[in-house]
Parts: sequence; structure tokens; C-alpha cells
Amino acid sequence: MTHHIAIMFAAGIGIPILAALNAALGRLIGSPAVAATVLFAVAFGTAALVALVTQPSALTRVAQAPLHLFFAGVLIAFYVLSITWIAPVMGVGNAVFLVLLGQLVSAALIDHFGLFSANATPITLTRAGGIALMAAGVFVTQKV
Repeated sequence: MTHHIAIMFAAGIGIPILAALNAALGRLIGSPAVAATVLFAVAFGTAALVALVTQPSALTRVAQAPLHLFFAGVLIAFYVLSITWIAPVMGVGNAVFLVLLGQLVSAALIDHFGLFSANATPITLTRAGGIALMAAGVFVTQKV
């Protein structure tokens, strides 16, 4: 479990770095959309290599997946395109603040209702207070 925590913490560290790097690339080449396309090409190559090395047989089962599960690709494209376009305008910190706020709300709702096969974890008063405290903390970091 400790390694899971470390991996997710590292992923969290990577999100603002991704936003800053891709925003800089978008500014440099003059197109957030092209910068996002380059990012996805690099990401595709990386993910494909990991998939081929770790579980190549899983690729044969992709065709059996329900189509609605592929909407995740649209969501990641929306995130990358929007952060690449907005971060240079409002700053990486402010952009990521709004992303974090959206993640807190969305994650709480997904868990509460057990959506998308997630384990159902009801929003209790204590949990809602913790989420509000986290949101307030993220807000304060951007206002100080």
C-alpha cells in the first residue's frame, strides 16, 4: 500500500509540471492544440511500450470493452487541451487549483454513488467537512 501512496503522490506532483511544460510548448510553437497532440503522441508511445512489456495479452480484450469506457480518452484530451490553453492565461497554480477543486467534487460524487464500478463510500458530514477543508486549503494557497 505504501508504494501506491508514493506513486499517486508522484502523479500529483506531475500534473502541475505537465501543465507548465505543455503550456510552455504551446506558447513556443503558437498552438495549444499542436502541443497537446505532441504530448499525446509521446504519452501513447510510452503507454504502448509499458503495455507491451507488462501485459501484451490484455490488448486482445480491448475490443470487448463497452464503448462508453472510451469516453475517458475524451476527458483526458479535454483536460490537456484546456490546461495547455488556460495555464498561460491565468497561471499554472490557478488552473491547477480549479482542476483540484473539480477533482474533489467529482471524486466525492463518484465514491458516494459508487459510479463506474467504484467502491461506494457515502459522503458523511465528516467526509464533507474534510473535502471542504481540503478545498479551502487549496483556495488559500492561491490567495496568499
